[in-house]
Amino acid sequence: QVQLVESGGGLVQAGGSLRLACAASGSIFSFNAMGWYRQAPGQQRELVSSITKAGRTNYADSVKGRFTISRDNAKNTVYLQMNSLEPEDTAVYYCYAAVLLPPNNYWGQGTQVTISS
Repeated sequence: QVQLVESGGGLVQAGGSLRLACAASGSIFSFNAMGWYRQAPGQQRELVSSITKAGRTNYADSVKGRFTISRDNAKNTVYLQMNSLEPEDTAVYYCYAAVLLPPNNYWGQGTQVTISS
């Protein structure tokens, strides 16, 4: 059973930074892709960023230039460095891991990120 454990959320002022971490219970090489979604109150869950097994990255337009996703294969961990945070970034951030065979997504429990203005 795959387990994803997130950490690093919290409360910061606008303009500040946070780094989220997602530690997987097994080798992250087993995942085709990993990344982060977020869900604000009353909003749909949206993709923030992803990174493939090959290292290709993808970002939502709203976070480009501010967020950076990375992976540490030795630690089976994916990170999301978030800079220049805005109140609009306030949400619960969920880590996910995708496998292809069979197709399935695994989710972390979520970590709250709150940005004060």
